[in-house]
Amino acid sequence: MKKFLMALVVAACALGVQAEGDWKTTLGKVKDLSGDTGIAGFARKEAPAYITGNFAESDRPAKPDFNRGLLPASEYANKNGFWVVNENQIKAFSTEKHPVKKGDWIGGYFDDVGAFVKGHEVKTLFGMPYGVGQLIMIPLCLVMMYLAIVKGFEPLLLLPIGFGGLLANCPLAGVTAPAMMHDGVITFLASGVPVMTGGIIEPGGFLYYFFKFGIDTGVFPIMIFMGVGAMTDFGPLIANPKMALLGGAAQFGIFFALFGALGLAAVFGSDFFGVAPLKAAASIGIIGGADGPTAIWLTSRLAPDLLGAIAVAAYSYMALVPIIQPPIMNALTTKEERLIKMPPLREVKKIEKICFPLIVLLLCAVLLPSAVPLIGALMLGNLAKEAGPSVARISDTMSNALINIVTIMLGLSVGSKLACEKFLSATTLGILALGLCAFCVGTAAGVLMAKLMNLVSKEKVNPLIGSAGVSAVPMAARVSNKVSLGNDPTNFILMQAMGPNVSGVIGSAVVAGVLYTLCRG
Repeated sequence: MKKFLMALVVAACALGVQAEGDWKTTLGKVKDLSGDTGIAGFARKEAPAYITGNFAESDRPAKPDFNRGLLPASEYANKNGFWVVNENQIKAFSTEKHPVKKGDWIGGYFDDVGAFVKGHEVKTLFGMPYGVGQLIMIPLCLVMMYLAIVKGFEPLLLLPIGFGGLLANCPLAGVTAPAMMHDGVITFLASGVPVMTGGIIEPGGFLYYFFKFGIDTGVFPIMIFMGVGAMTDFGPLIANPKMALLGGAAQFGIFFALFGALGLAAVFGSDFFGVAPLKAAASIGIIGGADGPTAIWLTSRLAPDLLGAIAVAAYSYMALVPIIQPPIMNALTTKEERLIKMPPLREVKKIEKICFPLIVLLLCAVLLPSAVPLIGALMLGNLAKEAGPSVARISDTMSNALINIVTIMLGLSVGSKLACEKFLSATTLGILALGLCAFCVGTAAGVLMAKLMNLVSKEKVNPLIGSAGVSAVPMAARVSNKVSLGNDPTNFILMQAMGPNVSGVIGSAVVAGVLYTLCRG
């Protein structure tokens, strides 16, 4: 037994000597753990290097010496970026605001397909350190979750958005970090842009994949529209088609925000939003329709860098409909107008409900093909709802399981764009202000259109239903009904308000298609 124990001691000593380097390395990592805690993250002054491209000298390739002659451009590049050594690179990466010259460092990373993603300057409000910005964003996200859970403001949306923002601002967590390729072969295209092939892919955070799959591709908004269509009754609009005028009037807020954004770009410079002014203005303008999926769909195509602020603004104002709209409605209407009782809607036949989505889709295909993805998804959902028991399983899936799953993933994806480097900026504040103004203008325009209709029509319209012309379905219609009941507990206008509410959904999708057609390219 003694011999056996002695042999074990000798073997352990031998292994200890052999692994001495591993033990030292492990102990060194343990000592460095303090730098990987959240406390250290909140104390960080700069954003991660893969975002800014500002890598340390030790992480860059050898700097070119133009006095001794140059090697091929790939010799001055690694996974973190490259040194500019020729005219093609200068042309590819120079902008009006940031010209590039030989000898400059271009930092960034190679994504999972080997495409180079250039780092960019991160400017937070008042020049605050990056970690402090993350610390500030956490209570803001908690406020959103409070509004969802305690106040009940669109909890299905605000809860995942707020939680996604909370995750995105947890320092060093990496839940929004992109997938990156390294240890591959770097070559430069004729255009001067580097690409990497044959490398090892380091997986990104799970919110990065949510966003890439659902938002970048535009899949989530389209799936949301299927669910909205399956849950919405178009009967009130079919029974009283002139209510479409109220839905159309409420879209005025979109154009108000569009021209407002162009005005900001004119005052503060064409690079105020970081993208082409017209594309930024079109994306910001759609907030006025209070239609989150439409705003995401259009912005992901025209101005993806603004998606976080625009999506949060659109969904926040949708959630705040019960707070924002009533004061506007009361200010623009008299007591007598709020007491107007509208006649019951006629009964809509099933054949009308089945033909309506098909007719709308075909008209859209003929007149505005760019809006077909959104309109088509909306009409597919509604057609499944009205078709009857034979497709009840499809309709039930769209209106329940599908839309619930997508809402969770969409909310988390939008929340991931609440990272401080994207949200705490003057640009974001401008977008939020324009979105609020646009939403108020859209509400007011719908109410005023109803008042105008009363001047030329024998059949009076309660102006309160005009506010439902914004696309926050069915919240806006419920708010109109609530204000009406507050003035007369017997005056139910919910079904009448659903007419402009539904037309607002269609109208905002049509406007998005028009703006996309005009601004793309």
